[in-house]
Amino acid sequence: MDIFDIAIIGAGAVGCAAARRLALAGCRVLVLEKGTDILSGASKANSAILHTGFDAPEGSLELDCMQAGYREYLGLRADFNLPLLETGAMVVAWNEAEFLRLPQLAEIARRNGVADVALLEAADLRRREPNLDPSALGALLVPGEYVIDPWSPFLGYARQAIAAGAVFSFKDEVLRGAFDGACWTVETVKARWTARHIVNCAGLGGDLIEQRLLGDASFEIRPRKGQFAVYDKAASRLVDAIILPVPTETTKGVVLCRTAFGNVIIGPTAEEQQDRDRPTVERAELQKLLARAEAMLPGLKDIPVTAVYAGLRPATERKEYRIRHEPDRHWLTVGGIRSTGMTASLGLAQLVARLILGKDSVPQDAPKPPVMPNLAEHLPRDWSTPGYGEILCHCEMVTDREVTAALASSPPPRDLAGLKRRTRCAMGRCQGFNCLGRLSELAGDRLAGLGEAL
Repeated sequence: MDIFDIAIIGAGAVGCAAARRLALAGCRVLVLEKGTDILSGASKANSAILHTGFDAPEGSLELDCMQAGYREYLGLRADFNLPLLETGAMVVAWNEAEFLRLPQLAEIARRNGVADVALLEAADLRRREPNLDPSALGALLVPGEYVIDPWSPFLGYARQAIAAGAVFSFKDEVLRGAFDGACWTVETVKARWTARHIVNCAGLGGDLIEQRLLGDASFEIRPRKGQFAVYDKAASRLVDAIILPVPTETTKGVVLCRTAFGNVIIGPTAEEQQDRDRPTVERAELQKLLARAEAMLPGLKDIPVTAVYAGLRPATERKEYRIRHEPDRHWLTVGGIRSTGMTASLGLAQLVARLILGKDSVPQDAPKPPVMPNLAEHLPRDWSTPGYGEILCHCEMVTDREVTAALASSPPPRDLAGLKRRTRCAMGRCQGFNCLGRLSELAGDRLAGLGEAL
């Protein structure tokens, strides 16, 4: 039986980043994912904001990992061909109490090492964002907050990990396991695997994995649903910066911002639920969300919503990241990674490498980063290069060359959602009404659930 150095459970944002870091360090890495694709769980509904950590808890592991991840992302994104929408952010005060909190937030940001924040009076705010409702009293400007592609970075990390020898096994839920003092034997729905170390990055199932393999759980996942609404591309002319609320003790609040794909999103809500698998979309909450968006940016009243969706965040009974490291049992849990996980993923991967290997350096002869296809609207797309064949998805201007390349890539998409995340196809105004037939012709039987979508 093959013995892997490290088995990572979960192929979300943190799992993919950790797989890359450990594989590049020379480890033989196995990634076990119960879903059909990477980002099948909580990570698929991330907000795509690269955070500076300006409002993170001071001195926290979360802050350290966010800022380490932020720096590494900016350092590697050019090699991966990953887009960056340099929007900046504004924490906008809509009442007197919020306005009085802005200097405190500015001081927290400076103590967190984010020194370029600035307080804006109402007149300055209106000059920068003239389409915001005039009731806004002022804002805290955070220039270093950016919008990125929510999915391509993690696909890139997975591809580089695979190039370095990592193995990904999908639809392969972990059922049980045992440690013999040197190695773990893990039984899944597909096989029995052996690895010297386990890294639990199972997200919404992180506590269940601890219970199954260790016999107890060090935390409790309390799924928190976030609903989003996506406005048509005409909305992007109405706003430049990421519009953030003044955070509270319990939530970072609802965000309004452009996306890398040329739309505007509003969300997420914060709703506790028991179900870990089905983040349903609720009309009443969405109506409140849309009302909030249109109160902040009145011009949205005339622009249609083209999509709504929901995701679940792996919140726990405490706010902080839940790290459980047991060297004697060759075990590491990276759990409770909520809304900051996308930014922190590379920093968390560095932490994993330090805890497991005692180092987090990447050898000079490591496989080069894959050049990812650009999906961002503000940069040249595939359709602008001759020889693309045909425009398959007219709403999002996706070519059949892009779809064909995605289907042949590693790891390939295994369902329609995975293909959407690789190409943007069927994500536009018609939500696939006009292109699913042609997609079916190209994909054949390679995408689960495509027949049901037709």
